[in-house]
Amino acid sequence: MKKADQRRNAIIAYLSSEKEPVSGAELSKKFSASRQIIVQDIAVLRAAGYDIISTHEGYIIKSSPLIERVFKVRHTSEQTEDELSCIVDLGGTVVDVFVWHKVYGKIEAKLNIFSRRSIEQFMEGIKTGKSTELMHITSGYHYHTVKADSKEKLDMIYQKLLQKNYIVPEI
Repeated sequence: MKKADQRRNAIIAYLSSEKEPVSGAELSKKFSASRQIIVQDIAVLRAAGYDIISTHEGYIIKSSPLIERVFKVRHTSEQTEDELSCIVDLGGTVVDVFVWHKVYGKIEAKLNIFSRRSIEQFMEGIKTGKSTELMHITSGYHYHTVKADSKEKLDMIYQKLLQKNYIVPEI
């Protein structure tokens, strides 16, 4: 996949995970590209069918051709990188992670992991001890919202996670 295609996929994943408009300057900084390149990327994405609108506050994706599914999973910290790799290697984006705490309720964190590089960055933050994974407060049980461009890709991701025994069976 070309660098431009990777950046465009990342832009879609990022815009899809945000509730508020995202400025071109923010996209430019986040993806290390000029504002002109970002504007061109947005035009290409619109031509590809993404409903991206421009506001005075930034870009918003109104609707996305991406489909999402929530997976309930459980694994060890040592398996985190493998779990995330299974998802992105099959064309998924890990939008978030959340847990259901018996006292606090739903605790959620945005991840926006869409590539091996974004996995490396996430794992670096964990390995340096800056923070621990959210799953540790619920004995390893957690959920991921995953987006992909087809139901088939989500099915493949599910099957791969199931094969690795990461999926928690529904009772």
